[in-house]
Amino acid sequence: MNFKFSDNLNYFQTGIFNVLNDKKDELIRNNQKVFNLSVGTPDFKPDKHVINALIASAQNTDNWKYSLVDSEELLKAVCTYYKKRFNVEITNNEIMSIYGSQEGLTHIGLSLCDKGDVVLVPNPGYPIFEIGPYLSGADIVYYSLLPENNYLPDLKSIPEDILHKTKFMLVSYPLNPVCACATPEFYDELISFAKKYNIIIVHDNAYSDIVYDEKIGGSFLAHEGAKDVGVEFYSLSKSFNITGARVSFVIGNSEIIKHFKMLRSQIDYGIFTPIQNAAIAALTGPQDSVKKHCKEYEERRNALCRGLTSIGWNVPDSQGTMFVWAPIPSKYASSYKFCMELIEKTGVICTPGNAFGTLGEGYVRFALVLPVPVINEAINRIKDSGILS
Repeated sequence: MNFKFSDNLNYFQTGIFNVLNDKKDELIRNNQKVFNLSVGTPDFKPDKHVINALIASAQNTDNWKYSLVDSEELLKAVCTYYKKRFNVEITNNEIMSIYGSQEGLTHIGLSLCDKGDVVLVPNPGYPIFEIGPYLSGADIVYYSLLPENNYLPDLKSIPEDILHKTKFMLVSYPLNPVCACATPEFYDELISFAKKYNIIIVHDNAYSDIVYDEKIGGSFLAHEGAKDVGVEFYSLSKSFNITGARVSFVIGNSEIIKHFKMLRSQIDYGIFTPIQNAAIAALTGPQDSVKKHCKEYEERRNALCRGLTSIGWNVPDSQGTMFVWAPIPSKYASSYKFCMELIEKTGVICTPGNAFGTLGEGYVRFALVLPVPVINEAINRIKDSGILS
């Protein structure tokens, strides 16, 4: 048979992570040591009380039915957590669970956009930021994030004719891949900007618990007027090391939540009850491990950034996220070619910056997913390889 597949697939290319994974497997087959710093999967373990809550809930056979809705206990846990963690008051109708922020970011545009609406997306930015709006039929317009502006958007530089057609704007801080944090003043400016042009703000807050140098990550919703203009995605994946459980929340404007719920009621039957109960345990239980793991990520950041700088590769400290954003050595013109050569010569795997947008060219992203002694070994491999000479 001659199958004709959707033209949507023409928008996607073979993922860079598949390419890097194939390269990793090739090195392993050739008995070469690999230092995989490409994918942001935490190597820390979930807390026992979270695991035990899931196991206990799974023992109840009634919990294997469709959950259909978020339990009252879960909604209360989210409200209590947001008040304690971010000093943000929220109510039950301002919360909905999703199967991870990736899924939510993929689908929210379907409830917000008509064909031809404009969505503002960061460049560089995480790939799903543009894939979701594309699948909703929106026209994607990129806003530039530049190091000279501390990777914050210059809102005044976006043309007025674009702004008057914009339905929503995706914003994310701390931002993967560039590892920058936003200032409180920026959020206040963003909210005023959104009100002026009637633009919905969708803020991805996946890394607010991984912020360095004695700073504390915050919430977009903590700023006056934020719930008037948008919603925030808050993920348990990285903060609590439960990436496989796929549980996150959309929180904020009740009308946006209401219409997103209407859409999702047609495509899923609610978060599995044992996972809801694991999320409750994470949100209401001890938070010691969250702070401990943030400190360990910071130690890894220090080892990687300062270690590479000490051998002649000047890499600035990451402000937040579990990543490091590094300019490639000046003798290289292509992030992809540099990554491939780095793998061949050292076994160190990172992600080329152009996988995150055109303005990512000239950079690579490292994931802080290996212990400090292994990172130090990787740095010595890079030093001994001569790739920086």
